[in-house]
Amino acid sequence: MSSRLSRFARGRVGWRFSRLGLKLFLIILSVNVAISAGVFMAVSFSIDRGFLDYLSQAQERRATLLADSLVNRWQPGQSWEWLERSPERWSMVVRHALGRERSDRPSPLGEAQDFVLRDAEQRFVVTPRHTGEGKSDWHWLTLRSGNQVIGELGFRPPVQIMERMENRFLERQQRNLLIIVVSLGVASLLLAGGLSWWLGRRTRALATATRRLTEGDYQSRLPERGRDELSRLARDFNVLAATLEASRNARARWVSDTAHELRTPLAVLRGEIEAMQDGIRPLNHDSLASLRQEVDQLERLVADLRLLSQSDAGALGIQLAPLNLSDTLAGRLDDAERWLKESHLSLTQQIAPNVMIRGDAQRLRQLWDNLLDNSCAYTDSPGSLNVTLACERNEAVVTWQDSAPGVPDSELARLTERLYRVEGSRSRASGGSGLGLSIASALAHAHDGSLSASHSMLGGLCWTLRFPLLNDH
Repeated sequence: MSSRLSRFARGRVGWRFSRLGLKLFLIILSVNVAISAGVFMAVSFSIDRGFLDYLSQAQERRATLLADSLVNRWQPGQSWEWLERSPERWSMVVRHALGRERSDRPSPLGEAQDFVLRDAEQRFVVTPRHTGEGKSDWHWLTLRSGNQVIGELGFRPPVQIMERMENRFLERQQRNLLIIVVSLGVASLLLAGGLSWWLGRRTRALATATRRLTEGDYQSRLPERGRDELSRLARDFNVLAATLEASRNARARWVSDTAHELRTPLAVLRGEIEAMQDGIRPLNHDSLASLRQEVDQLERLVADLRLLSQSDAGALGIQLAPLNLSDTLAGRLDDAERWLKESHLSLTQQIAPNVMIRGDAQRLRQLWDNLLDNSCAYTDSPGSLNVTLACERNEAVVTWQDSAPGVPDSELARLTERLYRVEGSRSRASGGSGLGLSIASALAHAHDGSLSASHSMLGGLCWTLRFPLLNDH
């Protein structure tokens, strides 16, 4: 129970502190914080500068409206005495000119105290609220009635209004922006944490399964969820694990079958030698011929095994050169006529002339011999063998069909497996070592071709070989 809890605790710690997840978390968080800070600074600067520009344009428009209203009020009396006698009217005049006589809310662009008026001699008709404010504190707009200068209207520059409004508007906007940025930061924190946990969990599962695979546990599999790249990686991993498992099983079966095939002739040799030593069998020519037969069987088996191992290692000795496949195949079938007659097989052939490929005549002869040996060993007599050669598109196609008996559908794909026999009871005398078709398939692949099995129209097996034609053919 304690060991189980300790494993659970270690799993929880690994879940929390995945290195990849932590790195991804820090990267996403850093990027989002940097983006948020940049957005905050950019928007703050934009608010400052953009709002200042807006104030400048709006204040100029307000000053123009007020200037037109003042000129209209000046014209009836041709003087500013009405305003000098009643300076309290200034606020009403400003609000009326700016269309704010019915509004009780203060304008963000200032009120009457943000405007002053001077006459043509530059004497203040409406004085600034603070006596220390000088001429440089105002922007001035000349008032004209026709061609006559009647005075100047002063308005406070936007920078000064900004100083007064910062606590009332800009700070509020920046506070709201800061809240938004902090909210984005928290959201990015949650997003980074969730994403790093999800990715870390899946990559950790992949790392664990890979480690188990390297330790020889080929039954390890990953769950396949979704259609993203990680899911495809999980599927590829499962295919790799299945392939390695099948390869290990095939290798184990191959070693076991090889040992069995070698043990049988060795056991026969040992039995016959012991019989001669004990005097049960005489040491004569017939006994030595029997021993020679078993040695020959061993030699053929070892040679076949060596050829297959060379094929697996890509070291099969083969010399590819332009070759007339028609002549090679027809010549070998003619030479095998006596062999076929002894096996009571009738041969029919349809060979297209001058089919050129890149091949090795010696290795192709070995290929034809293995197919002939298979047909002679497994075809009931009297039987028939039909061989055709034709060109299809860019391939030379050899069809090798024999008569009954056939092979079940479930066995067709396994015929080229090493040391495989359809009937386990067949002896080596009738079935050989079980390597002939494997060698034929290896030789076909060595010529960049293929060998496949199907059912024959004659009732037996149909072997189809495909070789690429020469490009200039």
